[in-house]
Amino acid sequence: MPRKQAKTEREMPGRVERLGFRLDEETKDLIEQAAYLSRRKVSDFCVTALTDTARRTIAEHETLVLSDRDRKAFFDALINPPEPSERLVRALAEHKRRVAS
Repeated sequence: MPRKQAKTEREMPGRVERLGFRLDEETKDLIEQAAYLSRRKVSDFCVTALTDTARRTIAEHETLVLSDRDRKAFFDALINPPEPSERLVRALAEHKRRVAS
């Protein structure tokens, strides 16, 4: 019967990159205590915490939150788009002239 891999080995992709930084003693102690309480290695705890924070930060920057007024203006513009301005009409004509489809 084949031997099972440890859970951490199956879940963790191959780690080949390094990220190094220095900490003050108080921060290091705090992280070590949190890792201990989570029953995890410090490096695994840090990778998970950094990854979660990175994903959350990216999601916050990729999500657009509109006020009620802005949402109404956006959907009104979609439903009843304004007529193109003369400047936009000229820009589109110039684009068609320069770009071959």
